[in-house]
Amino acid sequence: MRVTCSLLIALLAVSAPHLTAQSAAPPSAATLAPQSTTAPRFADQIENLLAEDRRSPPKDGSILFIGSSIFRLWTRVAEQMAPLPAYNRAFGGSRTPEMLEQFDALVRPHTPRFIVYYCGSNDVAGGEPATAVIGRILQFVARVRDTLPGTRVFFVSINKAPSRQKTWDVADAVNAAIRRQADALDELEFIDVNPVLFDAEGRPRTELYLPDMLHFQPPAYVEFTRIIKPILTRAWGAKAPRLP
Repeated sequence: MRVTCSLLIALLAVSAPHLTAQSAAPPSAATLAPQSTTAPRFADQIENLLAEDRRSPPKDGSILFIGSSIFRLWTRVAEQMAPLPAYNRAFGGSRTPEMLEQFDALVRPHTPRFIVYYCGSNDVAGGEPATAVIGRILQFVARVRDTLPGTRVFFVSINKAPSRQKTWDVADAVNAAIRRQADALDELEFIDVNPVLFDAEGRPRTELYLPDMLHFQPPAYVEFTRIIKPILTRAWGAKAPRLP
């Protein structure tokens, strides 16, 4: 027993200075701040978007399109939304955590009046449960509400791509939940683009897709414009907006 007690006392004597130093030192900013998980993967894309901001800064009060590659490949969004003042800051491969992480860099600087948001499909394809994806989308909406009063978020439904048919049920669950939330929140609106991606018999319109059966050919964005632009125009106001 004396041997055990002596050993315990010795161990405490060795570890006590370390424990005291740890408890006395205040947590660093690095400890408190969320650690970046996207910088290595998305650094080039984010830097390109920030460089675009420097070259051609969007006017405050414009319409920001942000999200993953479905929006990144919408290269004519500004032209197709005109005269609505739209600009695109989507980056490929992103998931809902990256939308939160890059909020201060890509969303806040130009105080958009509207944010058109497409993200979540990569989360779902990666095996995330619907509840986790829904939670982060609503976190984004809450951050908009808290930091950009008066800005509205238009959530574009997660696409039910042929290549991701195994996760359509999860996509449906996310879409349904965000639709319900949009009914309750003034700052959120749900836009469903899935109907144009299926024919009258309910089969995917494969001619709208690239060979990967995930990303889209230009005609798909024409279809999206037909759905999204009237909704944004009505929300913008009865009078057609001027170009900024």
